[in-house]
Amino acid sequence: MNDDGPKGFDLAQLLAERGAERYELHTKYLNHQLPRMLHTIGFDKVYERAEGAHFWDAEGNDYLDMLAGFGVMGLGRHHPVVRKALHDVLDASLADLTRFDCQPLPGLLAEKLLAHSPHLDRVFFGNSGTEAVETALKFARYATGKPRILYCTHAFHGLTTGSLSVNGEAGFRDGFAPLLPDTAIELGDLDALRRELKRGDVAGLVVEPIQGKGVHASPPGFLRAAQELLRKHKALLIADEVQTGLGRTGDFYAYQHEEGVEPDLVCVAKALSGGYVPVGATLGKDWIFKRVYSSMDRVLVHSASFGSNAQAMAAGLAVLAVMEDEETVANARRTGDLLRERLAALVGTYELLHEVRGRGLMIGIEFGRPSSLKLRSRWTMLQAARKGLFAQMVVVPLLQKHRILTQVSGDHLEVIKLIPPLVIDEADVDRFVTAFTAVMDDAHDGGLMWDFGRTLVKQAVANR
Repeated sequence: MNDDGPKGFDLAQLLAERGAERYELHTKYLNHQLPRMLHTIGFDKVYERAEGAHFWDAEGNDYLDMLAGFGVMGLGRHHPVVRKALHDVLDASLADLTRFDCQPLPGLLAEKLLAHSPHLDRVFFGNSGTEAVETALKFARYATGKPRILYCTHAFHGLTTGSLSVNGEAGFRDGFAPLLPDTAIELGDLDALRRELKRGDVAGLVVEPIQGKGVHASPPGFLRAAQELLRKHKALLIADEVQTGLGRTGDFYAYQHEEGVEPDLVCVAKALSGGYVPVGATLGKDWIFKRVYSSMDRVLVHSASFGSNAQAMAAGLAVLAVMEDEETVANARRTGDLLRERLAALVGTYELLHEVRGRGLMIGIEFGRPSSLKLRSRWTMLQAARKGLFAQMVVVPLLQKHRILTQVSGDHLEVIKLIPPLVIDEADVDRFVTAFTAVMDDAHDGGLMWDFGRTLVKQAVANR
């Protein structure tokens, strides 16, 4: 063998040699608008390492993560129990994904998930939240024999074609028609639900108990009443818990906040991964699964090439074990209540701050038109250029001046959504509230953030 030949793949060496090219590589080979956007708002940071709810840059500066990878990092980054589980499953050299055997880990993870969902019986494992929703849509249509799915305006259920059909935001749907024959209703509108169900072709209603876009909770009693209407018309209630599930809202599932709600299908993903291996799961009632998989001829009628892979299953089992051992659901409820209460107390202090809402560690901070003439003229300037710019003006100094990562809760919304890792503590709450107060002080004093606002206005006009 020639000793001068390839020595194998060395990831550490590759990162050392090419890591500094990250933004150039993305610009050239991936979504070129992402680095452009990051450069524009000053988010083009280089993070060197992460642990729990914190990042560090090359200079050793600490950043607080209040975004959790859009909810993926429920346990924070690099939890030692999840890391060990993945090392263990790799070291075990399992005969994984043969497709023609039954490995133990999927059954064990399904058993664990269903223990938190006593009215459900079976699980399908895919690879993402949108796959979990796609599965629910297919199962609902097949099990009921009806074609149409209802969804709520402003919902976000994913971006593949089926889940996009029940995505309530036009910006995501534009240019991708035709989609599935689905119909939107307003969140909480029982009259609209009743009217659509009377047509007799509705397979189910898919709903986020708390919508990620804008952080709007379903009105009290809506899920229970919707469930009764759906059952009366032999249609299904589908709970999308991709972001809200696994403790995010202070209950294992967000729908559990309302007594008596028992969805027919439940979609989870994100935090189940432990932040490592993509995984999605659709939980459902026995009769639904038995109708879909009605014979041996239909054994593979719905499947996923990487579904139930050993690494994802091991990560999921480790995540659920940590949640029990460290009582992360209780921490989300306790810490979330503290954070929300402290932020809500500021509403009367700042005229630009209109409302703080949410449950657990899913919190929306909404800004609105101020009353004073000086601030109102500046607010109007931003709104004329592009709705949502003020919220972005708050997000940027939180990162630049206070090293706290947040983001707006959706395009054209004056709302910041806080979805931090469920492991944050009171010190993290103090840090965020102190920083947020400083940013709001600057906004009301006419400080430097308004200069940045003018830059955003110019950028918004240029992009039209």
